[in-house]
Amino acid sequence: MLIFMGTVTVTVEDKVEERFRKKVMQKFGKRKGSLGKAVTQAMDNWVEKEGKDAVSETIEMLEKGINLGGITYKSRAELHER
Repeated sequence: MLIFMGTVTVTVEDKVEERFRKKVMQKFGKRKGSLGKAVTQAMDNWVEKEGKDAVSETIEMLEKGINLGGITYKSRAELHER
């Protein structure tokens, strides 16, 4: 199985980097690849959370209803009357 990996170069505040590196060492140790593993996990968690937030917002809008203006119909049959 081939696994392709991308390279991301980012700039973060020194304090954030320091705290992150400490947590990485506590969880994964000083092994090669630990930082990349932790960043991958953090990015994956963030993407997952953002996706759930979008789904939650969509469900909330559907439950609440959206005012699109214009003519309203009481039933589907009324919409298709000719």
